[in-house]
Amino acid sequence: MKVLGISTSPRVRGNTDILLSEALRGAKSQGAKIEKIILKNLRVSPCLECDRCFRKGECIIKDGMQTLYRKFLTADRIIFASPIYFMAHCAQAKMVIDRCQALWARKHVLQKPLFEKKPHPPRKGLFISVGGRKGKKLFSGAKITMKYFFKVLEMKYDGDLLYEQIDEKGAILNHPTAMKEVFKAGQELAK
Repeated sequence: MKVLGISTSPRVRGNTDILLSEALRGAKSQGAKIEKIILKNLRVSPCLECDRCFRKGECIIKDGMQTLYRKFLTADRIIFASPIYFMAHCAQAKMVIDRCQALWARKHVLQKPLFEKKPHPPRKGLFISVGGRKGKKLFSGAKITMKYFFKVLEMKYDGDLLYEQIDEKGAILNHPTAMKEVFKAGQELAK
């Protein structure tokens, strides 16, 4: 079982990064092979909306996304962690999601499968997020985006762990249940 964690926050070792590490620790406790990518360490450009991916199902921009495409398609599970900025994913997360337009084009425009044979076990994705505000709709947009992101990757949206009113770096460590919840979610995801 390969579990890929994507830390998208520009603030390394911040709240979402801490939660992601704990979820990956939970997955590893179940025997999963884990890998964590800190997006800040990769050079990823935004989508140009040039529609060149409609020709071959591949993005013409050659950058860190080439590595991510391979990892996205070989992982059994993905844990995607992003803070909420202005009621949506951080810009770094959104760039990665938007660049998956190439995979969408491969499937829906060119009618080419992402996989030669259906992966077994079925692939799953988990979303972890932290927002500084509170409110019923704080995570609404991000959750919808994640559902479609995982759908493009042919992964079941296996759930999310969302924490509001967490803003200061490291504040998540003071949350009464967050660390236990993400560890358990990582364990469950790896089963």
